[in-house]
Amino acid sequence: MLLAIDCGNTNTVFSIWDGEKFLCTLRTSTHHARTADAYFTWFSTLIKHYGIEADITDVIISSTVPRVVFNLRVFSDRFFGCRPLVVGKPECLLPTAPRVDAGTAVGPDRLVNAAGAFDRHGGNKIVVDFGTATTFDVVDDDGAYVGGVIAPGVNLSLEALHMAAAALPHVDIAKPQAVIGTNTVACMQSGVFWGYVGLVKEICARIKAERNRDMQVIATGGLAALFQQSEILFDIFEDDLTMHGLTVIHRYNKENGTA
Repeated sequence: MLLAIDCGNTNTVFSIWDGEKFLCTLRTSTHHARTADAYFTWFSTLIKHYGIEADITDVIISSTVPRVVFNLRVFSDRFFGCRPLVVGKPECLLPTAPRVDAGTAVGPDRLVNAAGAFDRHGGNKIVVDFGTATTFDVVDDDGAYVGGVIAPGVNLSLEALHMAAAALPHVDIAKPQAVIGTNTVACMQSGVFWGYVGLVKEICARIKAERNRDMQVIATGGLAALFQQSEILFDIFEDDLTMHGLTVIHRYNKENGTA
């Protein structure tokens, strides 16, 4: 069995893959000081609760937070007896190398999204990932990541409003009843929600125009489903695209003798 770990700025997701399907997906907050023992205590308690017999033989990690990788490596080695593959490290091969400016360090999550999107849907895609940042990843015809766009995440924007303006409360993102808010919370929710609808539409349109072709748009990330309710922003919705991409990269390394 493969344990796929996606560590983002806000949350870290663990998924167990048995070769055909994900047996479970577990989520915890990202914290650089969490030890390998703490990871295992949390992980083993939850899989026991769900009644899962997990015989982990391989681990692959994608992390946008470099400081957590060491403890995840120790976690993998100490409790599963294997050296994990870490996306973005030289020893971890990609099905198709990214084509970006020389010296550019591409976020591992973006490489993983490109691999997952290409494996499931082919090339010529835009992947919109609603995470701590809202990212737009452009996947070429052969599956290569060729660049993209990074914008502040939805919740990050709401938090910035709350922190920077003393009179504005903390609110949760939701689709407002109307564009024109009649109270402070509704005004903030409308500004963020419809502002991001416009951001997604405009950036995707400009990417398509710059590449002079029509492209399918794939949405992933926790808030993608919320924005899909507003109007047809995306052609495809994938709630497990990043985790699938990790299985694709692991399989590629297995087939090429590096995992």
